[in-house]
Amino acid sequence: MHRKKHRADFCVVGGGLAGLCAAIAAARHGAKVILVQDRPVLGGNASSEIRMWVCGAHGENNREAGIIEEINLENLYRNPLQNYSIWDSVLYEKVRFEPNITLLLNCTCNDIEMDGNRIKAVKAWQLTTETWHYIEADLFADCSGDSILAPLSGAEFRIGREAAGEFDEDIEPPVADKKTMGMSCLIQARETDRPQPFVPPRWAYTYPRCADLPNRDHDIHPTNNFWWIELGGEDDSIHDAETLRDELLKIAFGVWDHIKNHCCQKAENWTLEWVGFLPGKRESRRLIGDYTLTQNDIRAEGHFDDLVAYGGWPMDDHHPAGFRHPGEPTIFHPAPSPFGIPYRCLYSRNIGNLLFAGRNISATHAAMSATRVMGTCATLGQVVGTAAAIAVRERITPRGVYEKKMVELKQTLMADDCYLPWNTREIPELTKKATLTTSAPEGAPEPLRNGLDRPIADSDNGFVAAPGEWVEYTFAQLEVIQQVRLIFDSNLNRVHLGQRCNYPLAQQSCSVPETMIKAFRIDAKSTDGTWASVFRMENNYQRLVRVPLNVKTSAIRFVPEETWGGEKAHIFAFDVR
Repeated sequence: MHRKKHRADFCVVGGGLAGLCAAIAAARHGAKVILVQDRPVLGGNASSEIRMWVCGAHGENNREAGIIEEINLENLYRNPLQNYSIWDSVLYEKVRFEPNITLLLNCTCNDIEMDGNRIKAVKAWQLTTETWHYIEADLFADCSGDSILAPLSGAEFRIGREAAGEFDEDIEPPVADKKTMGMSCLIQARETDRPQPFVPPRWAYTYPRCADLPNRDHDIHPTNNFWWIELGGEDDSIHDAETLRDELLKIAFGVWDHIKNHCCQKAENWTLEWVGFLPGKRESRRLIGDYTLTQNDIRAEGHFDDLVAYGGWPMDDHHPAGFRHPGEPTIFHPAPSPFGIPYRCLYSRNIGNLLFAGRNISATHAAMSATRVMGTCATLGQVVGTAAAIAVRERITPRGVYEKKMVELKQTLMADDCYLPWNTREIPELTKKATLTTSAPEGAPEPLRNGLDRPIADSDNGFVAAPGEWVEYTFAQLEVIQQVRLIFDSNLNRVHLGQRCNYPLAQQSCSVPETMIKAFRIDAKSTDGTWASVFRMENNYQRLVRVPLNVKTSAIRFVPEETWGGEKAHIFAFDVR
């Protein structure tokens, strides 16, 4: 057995989208990070091992941006046929090659050392190397889904459904219980050019009639991943997981046997492509923070002073009996989109250096049914990582960030292209005092510095120009420009859930949105009055672009040259500092 000691500023336990975004955000803001993930791949429920698509906020222009949008755009560029191995590699590369992150895959956290009410270190076993890792850090984040650090550290947590009267929630039952939403083993199918027989395993359940699958859509279509193959809400979703997996596999192979051998739909050319042997969980432990988000907060839109993220999925409450329940498998209780989520839900109220992000945040069962989707979880992870970096730099606790650094946290998030509803990003002083002009005959460039980096309601908050037309800042005197920050149009309304559920024979490929600016340049005015190009990019596919410069000039121009197919270039921000 090998033993290895590590020292970091910030240790993240759990490498799903929440933990991944937390690690990246903290590292990019200067913290030394260790990410501990118990699986061989990153992404959690979105990974190739489980294959759930990344859902998020409903509504026009409400798609999550920040790190999760960066990842999605990278995937659209590199992975047009939505291959899960390539998707895994996108997630892996974002973490593995981030300079300030040490990645420990196949590494299970199973012990902890405390110092009073603070976590001093975690201990983790890495199966592939037969190595015990001992990790000391100033701050820890539990992004493990099941909140493994809670029982190890003594952090307060809840599991199950609250009584309706505790928080005055009409979604909850009259009496509190330990019931949760269940877990699912998903299946995927592929269409071929010839008939494909299917012989079910002897141990699979049999469903000879469509009536045996009541209220379960089992047609093969692009967005059906058979999520309703679900159990565990009436059991212990953690300690009964292996037994539940066995039952889910019997159901999964039985459902495919029904589709192939008993159902009237035309599936003779379809073959079973993949079955998930690792169940995807929806709910288990929820940690308790300084605030607990409730159903009523969501319905009131969550206008918190410490709003740091948002949701927009309905309160999607699956029946705890899952597949055994013959009625509708879930109830979609309406929720506004967006609704705000406060920072106080993201750190422990009794463990001084513990943050958390994902489906385990401080929320009631009812509220969690809306916040648990992965687009929301990813943004919560970015918040936690950013807050951790501030806390490390300032030598304060996560609660100290709330008490002393909320303005900085929110402004940093918005600068990193996280949308915070009802908040406005601060504009750099150099940008504010410059004169803004454009060569576009119908151009109205002032929205480029209004601090709102996407369309909101009836306001576009952007600027449109034809390729070759420019927008320019002129300064009263020579200024040294150190950075240009740009936000492009990645089509926040694009219909794309992430990876595919099924694979038709005539599979359409995905691509970078046509609205995205592909090629652009930045020109600066020389002291002799002539213009010269100081930066050019020919193959951009990202929404947020920061261009480092060191240019002394009296004027600077942004010139879009080419899009990925759109007729005009659409820009939401052009900052100089």
